[in-house]
Amino acid sequence: MKTTVRSRRQFLQSGALLSAGSLLPTFALGQSRRIENVGLQLYTLRREMAADFEGTLAKVAQLGYTEMEFAGYFNRNAREVRRVLDANGLSSPAAHIQWAAVRADLQREIDFAAELGQQYIVIPFLAPHERTFDSYQRLVETLNSAGEACQRAGLKIGYHNHSFEFETTNGLIPYDYILEETDPNLVDMELDLYWLANAEIDPIAYFENHPGRFSMLHVKDMDSHGRMADVGRGTIDFADIFSRAETGGFKHYIVEHDNPGDGIASVANSIYTMRNLRF
Repeated sequence: MKTTVRSRRQFLQSGALLSAGSLLPTFALGQSRRIENVGLQLYTLRREMAADFEGTLAKVAQLGYTEMEFAGYFNRNAREVRRVLDANGLSSPAAHIQWAAVRADLQREIDFAAELGQQYIVIPFLAPHERTFDSYQRLVETLNSAGEACQRAGLKIGYHNHSFEFETTNGLIPYDYILEETDPNLVDMELDLYWLANAEIDPIAYFENHPGRFSMLHVKDMDSHGRMADVGRGTIDFADIFSRAETGGFKHYIVEHDNPGDGIASVANSIYTMRNLRF
C-alpha cells in the first residue's frame, strides 16, 4: 500500500488555518457536529490515580469526561472499578493491556473487561527489542488469535500505534503490515494522532485505504517544535480529521497526554477544546 506522507510544514500550515478558522462563526465554516462523549486515557493521570483512584475519577467526571480508557487498575478488582465508574456516571469502552499479558492469560483479561462492560482490549506498545519483523509477525498472529477469542466473548482486540511502526523494517512499513495481515472483523486499530503527526504521516490516506478500521482515536496535539501538547494547544487539524468519521469508522475519541506538567489542568484544557470544536 502506498501511504501519503505530509511534511511537518504542511501539518503546521493546516493547524494555522484551523486557528484562523476558529475566529469565524460556526455557520461560516459549514460546521455543525461536535464530540458529545469525550474519553480519557488514564495513563495521562497515572500519578493522580496512584495517589487517589476514586477521587481522580470523580474529578474527570466533573470536568465532563464520560469514557475512561484504563492503563492499569491500581490493585483494584473489576467489581471495585465498576463501582467507582457507576458512582460517577462513567463508562469504560477499553483498556490498554500489555502484549505479554494477552499472551499469558487472555481469558483473565476478557473476564475483567466483560465485568467492566468494555468493548475493546488494546495492545498499546512494543518494547524496543520487539520491533523486528519476526516480532511483528508474532504480533499479527496474537491479534488474530486473540481477536477470535474476544469475538466469542462479545469483545474486540485492538492495537495502538506510536511512530516506530512507520519505520521501514525488512522492506515493509510495519503499520501497513499489521493492517493488511489482521482480520478486519476481529482486529480494530486505535490511531494515535500525535504519533502519526510525529512520524509525518497523513492519516487521511489510512482512512481511505482501510475504511472502518479505526474505531478509536487517541486525541493529542503536537506543538510547532514537535512536542506533545494539550488538545488545542498545537498544530493538528482535528476538525479535518474528525470530519472523516464515516470513512475511518471512529466511535471513541480519547484524550491523552503522555507527560503533562499538571495532569488535571491538562485534561481540563483538552476537554474544553473537544467540547467546543465543530466539524
